[in-house]
Amino acid sequence: MQRRELIRLAAAAAAATWQPRWSWSATLAQRALFPLGVASGAPSPDGFVLWTRLLDGPVPGTVPAGTPRRPLPDALTVRWEVAEDEGFRRIVRRGQATALAPLGHAVHVEVAGLEPDRWYFYRFMHGDAATPVARTRTAPAPEALPQRMRLAFASCQRWEHGHYAAYRHMVDEDLDAVLFLGDYIYEYAMPAKPPRHPLARTHTLPVATTLADYRDRYALYRTDADLQAAHRACPWIVTWDDHEVQNDYAGLFGEGPAEGFLARRNAGYQAFYENMPLRASALRRGLGGLGTLDAVRVHARYGWGRLLDFHVLDTRQYRDLQACRAAGAPPEGSVSPQACPPLRDPARSLLGMEQERWLAQGLAQDAAGGVRWSVLAQQTLFSQRNARAWPEERYSTDTWDGYPVARQRLLDAVAGAQPRNTVFLGGDIHQNYVCRVPADVADARSPAIASEFCGTSIASASHVTPEQAQKMVQRNPHVLLARADQRGYGVAEVTPSGWTTTLRAVQDVARADSAVATQARFVVEDGVPGPRPA
Repeated sequence: MQRRELIRLAAAAAAATWQPRWSWSATLAQRALFPLGVASGAPSPDGFVLWTRLLDGPVPGTVPAGTPRRPLPDALTVRWEVAEDEGFRRIVRRGQATALAPLGHAVHVEVAGLEPDRWYFYRFMHGDAATPVARTRTAPAPEALPQRMRLAFASCQRWEHGHYAAYRHMVDEDLDAVLFLGDYIYEYAMPAKPPRHPLARTHTLPVATTLADYRDRYALYRTDADLQAAHRACPWIVTWDDHEVQNDYAGLFGEGPAEGFLARRNAGYQAFYENMPLRASALRRGLGGLGTLDAVRVHARYGWGRLLDFHVLDTRQYRDLQACRAAGAPPEGSVSPQACPPLRDPARSLLGMEQERWLAQGLAQDAAGGVRWSVLAQQTLFSQRNARAWPEERYSTDTWDGYPVARQRLLDAVAGAQPRNTVFLGGDIHQNYVCRVPADVADARSPAIASEFCGTSIASASHVTPEQAQKMVQRNPHVLLARADQRGYGVAEVTPSGWTTTLRAVQDVARADSAVATQARFVVEDGVPGPRPA
């Protein structure tokens, strides 16, 4: 389809029109058209995005490959309601949206004109089919200083590696929002050989390479009841990492021929937009522009009054190729700085130069506006880690260690802007890391300029042993905690005077009903960078 037509379809799907009840159609009545649940996200002081996706018939991946599917019409009208109460006696917004086949029958409703800093309830309907009631909330007014905000941060939920017991407990955490930091899906087929770690569940999907494949993968993951419950509990703020497309891809470069990879990236980006509660403004050039830089823009800022600003980053789309990686080949994994001079090339960037400038401007705005906590929500471990002494040290090429000059530029931007408090949140590595972030990465004992909490995975396995993780603590004085042995999530309670992170660990990821326990708790005091044990 042409770019102009795709933009029109995206706008139509996001548009909300007021309609009387008597005008609602009853097509496809009584069918379970909402097996993927609902979600909300992108909270603002006067609204949010509501999401659902219609599907008729068996969910791909849960039935044998080749099972026939019942196609939906090209366009379906979906009704939606937002109310102040769970019983929908005080409805404040109501309308219709169009679920379109070119967008995977996904619906994105952008609700506006609501009161700041309050909870609402919502639901979708088509004919007699209806979604469960869910709740979401608006952000506080820009000038307000909330006295508390609770958020969870999570990442990396490979289906076959474990159940989502973490989400079962997350819904009891009294959260205002969830930050999802990437790897919502994994593109892999089931392994041909028994893996190192026992698998908790299976699926029947092939390796995802096409738009249909990626749509099916999201559909499979969204069938998980605990994940659906977490989406119903509060708004989510989302970004992607690599597995939404291909493992360890970098910007325009992935494994295999360039043309084939770009088509695959196009498909992965479109599927991400379709299946996440994102605003239509994320389509910077419409879906027809996919395959060019900044076609789908996921880096964004979300304010929470003067308490927090979330700078949600994209460390995949704009990055330079990993150091010493040949185009079309997989990355080296880790390299020696002595054997790989490009590692320290100042022209290389993880965020891309434009996003670096955007972030620096945002940090300066935080400082000028008196924001208490500047949160850099990004995909991976920011701090340096090295388990070997010079000259045998080696660094990962896929994390910030692979872009050391760009990392120092970011820290220099923090030092120059001087926001009141800076906190890095990350995921990707399937481990919990807590770090004091020094102003000079080359000198781990230089004064701390920020705090970092990099969270473990929801389900994805780690191949790092406890002994290897502990060695990172011993050899890196800025690393306060490194744990690779448990899955889970982090919860941050933020007040004007302090930040408390509680790391929650699932006891047995192979069990859907697993208990969770607190692995560790750290605090950061207002104006005092660097975490300390609570």
